[in-house]
Amino acid sequence: MNGPQLNELPADCEQLVPYVSSLRRGALQAKELSAVRTFSDAFLIKFLRARDFDVELSLKLLLNYQRWRRESPEISSCLSPSSVLGLLNNAYHAVLPERDHTGSRVLIYRIGQWNPKDWSAFQVFRVSLMTSELISKETETQRRGLKAIFDLQGWSLSHALQITPSLARKISSVLTDSFPLKVRGIHLVNEPMFFRPVFAMIRPFLTDKIRQRIHMHGADFHDSLSDFFSPPVLPPEYGGEGPGIEEACQDWTNQLLQSEDLLQQIANHPTGDITTIPEDSLISEEVETKHISTG
Repeated sequence: MNGPQLNELPADCEQLVPYVSSLRRGALQAKELSAVRTFSDAFLIKFLRARDFDVELSLKLLLNYQRWRRESPEISSCLSPSSVLGLLNNAYHAVLPERDHTGSRVLIYRIGQWNPKDWSAFQVFRVSLMTSELISKETETQRRGLKAIFDLQGWSLSHALQITPSLARKISSVLTDSFPLKVRGIHLVNEPMFFRPVFAMIRPFLTDKIRQRIHMHGADFHDSLSDFFSPPVLPPEYGGEGPGIEEACQDWTNQLLQSEDLLQQIANHPTGDITTIPEDSLISEEVETKHISTG
């Protein structure tokens, strides 16, 4: 059975056990993860699905994810939706309620709603991470991936100045080889001429596969966007028949806020695998138990 066929199997299927065991063994033998005692099946399956059950590639992705979290604490250590509530309430970001015809999740980012005087690029990037962590827990999204639409109307020099080469590298890293999600397409609409230097900075860090999945639609995007997304999927503002963009943004903001505790647990966990208990938690539990039994 090949990778795509394995991807269709449920997480508790016995045919997946050897792949999960092999990835777990590789992860526990890795020098970078020598302090980790275990990984849950559900966590490992996210990485296996993202690489169609190629264990070697899945291990590389898992190690990259751990390295990225360690090296970017300014972004990864705070996944609190309420910390960027002003930005979210400004209808900056939505995960649309309808999946596209391939089953992919469809995300929209409205750059013009981001005021760089109020929100740093790091804070804005955290929004993407929060969403990525949540949707990567969905089995269908693990299988079908995501497509993102970036509406660059309102892009200005003050936005461009926020995107440093260092941040560009981190964004590219998450897009390509550091997060357990398949990026099936990136669509840019309303992109101005002076966005191109920023894109030129990000482009070298992207894989050929991701580069081929980037589509620039310009200001007259309704017809070309409809080649990729059917009318029920998109909001009317983007030529579709789905809920309006303001409503879609508010609905997703509500979902993020309802997941505040879960996201903070992921951010605080040593590996992000919140279905396992960190070793220091076990120690504190043992101390507490002894205290209770002797009290």
